[in-house]
Amino acid sequence: MTFSAVNTIWVLLGAALVFFMQAGFAMCEAGFTRAKNTGNILMKNLMDFCIGTPLYWLAGFGIMFGAGTAAFGWIDPFIMRDYSHILPAGVPLWAYAIFQTVFCATSATIVSGAMAERTKFSAYCIYSAAISLFIYPVSGHWIWGGGWLAEMGFHDFAGSTCVHMVGGVCALIGAKILGPRIGKYGKDGKPRAILGHNLSIAALGVFILWFCWFGFNGASTVGMDSDALITSAGLVFFNTNLAAALATLVTMIFTWIRYGKPDVSMTFNASLAGLVGITAGCDAVDPFGAAIIGICCGFAVVFSVELFDKVIKIDDPVGAISVHGVCGALGTILTGLFATGISTAKGVFYGGGFSFLGIQIFGVGSVIAWTGAVITIVFLIIRATIGLRAEPEDEVMGLDRSEHGLHAAYSGFMIMADSSPDADMVPVPSASQTEIPVRKEKKEKEAGIPTYTSVRIICRPGSLESLKTAMNRIGITGMTVTNVMGYGAQKGKPEYYRGTPVEVTLLPKVQVDIVVSKVPVRQVVETARKVLYTGHIGDGKIFVTDVENVIRIRTGEEGFDALQSDETDF
Repeated sequence: MTFSAVNTIWVLLGAALVFFMQAGFAMCEAGFTRAKNTGNILMKNLMDFCIGTPLYWLAGFGIMFGAGTAAFGWIDPFIMRDYSHILPAGVPLWAYAIFQTVFCATSATIVSGAMAERTKFSAYCIYSAAISLFIYPVSGHWIWGGGWLAEMGFHDFAGSTCVHMVGGVCALIGAKILGPRIGKYGKDGKPRAILGHNLSIAALGVFILWFCWFGFNGASTVGMDSDALITSAGLVFFNTNLAAALATLVTMIFTWIRYGKPDVSMTFNASLAGLVGITAGCDAVDPFGAAIIGICCGFAVVFSVELFDKVIKIDDPVGAISVHGVCGALGTILTGLFATGISTAKGVFYGGGFSFLGIQIFGVGSVIAWTGAVITIVFLIIRATIGLRAEPEDEVMGLDRSEHGLHAAYSGFMIMADSSPDADMVPVPSASQTEIPVRKEKKEKEAGIPTYTSVRIICRPGSLESLKTAMNRIGITGMTVTNVMGYGAQKGKPEYYRGTPVEVTLLPKVQVDIVVSKVPVRQVVETARKVLYTGHIGDGKIFVTDVENVIRIRTGEEGFDALQSDETDF
């Protein structure tokens, strides 16, 4: 066989990009879940790739691409047999093997998001291994390995069904058997919003995935050494980007109308939904077809998330079931409507009749049946042996600590308790070691009469600068400002997260603490009221309390002297 350097480089570049999708999935899942489980999420996304790689080498590749029967390849440990019947033109075996390995890992990693925050790590390793070892390879053989679906004319160019829907079905079955997270549903059965802790990380994950999807879909041409392949790759890139953009735009507008504001996390999901949906037919449809597929996925992901969350009551923290399962199936079926006949039979809207559409629907149903049946058995065996779900107390504490002994994935932002093993090792200087002398209080206060007053002002963040300016004008030179969340009589404004009302609605406020000694308290209060008043609900409140004493830590000064500005303190 003559090898092509261009084709080989193209396939290896695609493999590298698809591998980097693991980072995107890790970021998305970590961002959409709570901080106490971040380490567990990252660990799972690393290990499903590391577990799947040797297992796919051991058996998965042979099952998927071996020239056995129409239903099953062959058992070929370590990829030792001849695969010339399936290799793309000019691509060596090991380049094609690594390309397919990273696709297998993608299917396995999808499941972790839907089952996040309550699955035992040991159980995850086992079912992830089962997906890579035989669940994904068998259905993959039917579609890409020359199996019976391929013989029928089923078309799934880069894996809407073969990769994404398989992962989505496994996620659906797993989340159903596992049950919802503690506190997800109230006694009335209504869902409660559990907010993700870091949308910045989730957004980074989406951008990484979008970028890498050009390798996922584009490199599936497995060649660039002819005009036909170059033209096909250009169309694939354009369709991939167009479908994702339109899905994102549709979901933003739709949630804006539906919830009153554009939903951020749902819009992120829509980008991935459009990418998943176009993956099956990105080589077979024209840009108009890609646009409609993207639009359909943009609507579908919203309705699907709400359906599983509110009606079926399956808890999916990241929307993996809707993005990968539902939109993977939808995109594959829609290819039967919009295929232009470039690389497949023509779709319904291009004069091809309903035959191709029927094959697409039948293929999707067959893969759902295989994947659903086998993964159900796997999950039930795990649940009956080592257990599938973490203990309730471990779930509440967070899987980072219970499963990995990790106190927090963000240790630099965590205040350690005094009981920390290192706490008693920190040297504390005695009074004799302190070089700065302690000054005694210079001003005695009258017995029983407080000399100092604390004024606490809660106001809108936008009013802070005006308040600071006004306080400086009347002689207030020191204040403590804190960003806080809260609500008063107004009860906040109802908001939605992924279509679910957030029950405890807290509004962002600013808390300003001032200790007054020289300036009259009444003057401070009236000045603050004048600056902050708008006449609308939410202007804030002012709390006035007595202060027993004030002590400057560095010098030991007390009372009035401690309140005076000292440039050496800064």
